[in-house]
Amino acid sequence: MPIGRNWSMNVFVAFVLLALVAPFAIYPVFLMNVLCFALFACAFNLLIGYVGLLSFGHAMFFGFAAYISGYAVKAWGWEPLLGIAAGMAVAAAMGLLAGAIAIRRQGIYFAMVTLALSQMVFFFCLQAKFTGGEDGIQAIPRRPLLGHIDIRNDFVFYYVVLLIFCAGFLTIYRTIHSPFGQVLKAIRENEPRAISLGYAVDRFKLIAFVLSAALAGLAGATKAIVFQLASLTDVTWQMSGEVVLMTLVGGMGTVFGPIVGAAIIVSMQNYLSGFGEWVLVIQGIIFVTTVLLFRRGIVGEMLALVNRYGPASRQDHLRLREARPAE
Repeated sequence: MPIGRNWSMNVFVAFVLLALVAPFAIYPVFLMNVLCFALFACAFNLLIGYVGLLSFGHAMFFGFAAYISGYAVKAWGWEPLLGIAAGMAVAAAMGLLAGAIAIRRQGIYFAMVTLALSQMVFFFCLQAKFTGGEDGIQAIPRRPLLGHIDIRNDFVFYYVVLLIFCAGFLTIYRTIHSPFGQVLKAIRENEPRAISLGYAVDRFKLIAFVLSAALAGLAGATKAIVFQLASLTDVTWQMSGEVVLMTLVGGMGTVFGPIVGAAIIVSMQNYLSGFGEWVLVIQGIIFVTTVLLFRRGIVGEMLALVNRYGPASRQDHLRLREARPAE
């Protein structure tokens, strides 16, 4: 018997309780970085894990939303939450345009189209004046929220970021457990059959693509306010590859896998920074090891073991033995 939704919500509640006390022991900026990338990975996982679409260009939503958010807050004097909302809205619009082009293709062709579109956005960000080119948008101010919440304090801002992450995660959770989410899974498993049942497959894929892009934009826009910086790093193809790595290491198609994968990769980048470029080699070794030994990802393998040897599995085995006719 697969692990149910009640178990997932219990894990989420435990995660939130742990996150509430985490900044008392761990540097809040590091935790905010993990939360931003965890939301980015969850948004990407919605597309690849539940629709079966591999995008190599999700950094264009993550990074460009950071630019929009940073520019709106710094140049136009917007409140940070309005800037984040603007970045998310622009990312959703980009997702609608990119999705309308990309979903007409499947497999590697879909991946290559998204990569090409992402590279176009990268060169636009490199040449556009409002992005600051290679310098990016620096010194993005953290203005008080609602006029009195001082987010210049990292400890205070951490809880705002945690709230944003929870809102995004719960949106994804509700989506994948809704009738809409069941259709997405049907498309992933057998698209011709879904078409034969009368579903407008392209429309469902486009909606999922836009939602994934919007949430990736939410993550990128939030990260820009956290670090008070929007740079080319967040819109490169390497960033798109990084979120793929996070999702696969944690467990593609699982609810909590992308969070675990993001925490592992960000922790490696932070605590192994002294190794310089060797961090990339270490990441490559971990990726190869995960693919060979944990083909479902870390969380995926753990869930498989629980389903195989857990109490629910033993109860099912006993029911089968009782139902078997006596010899």
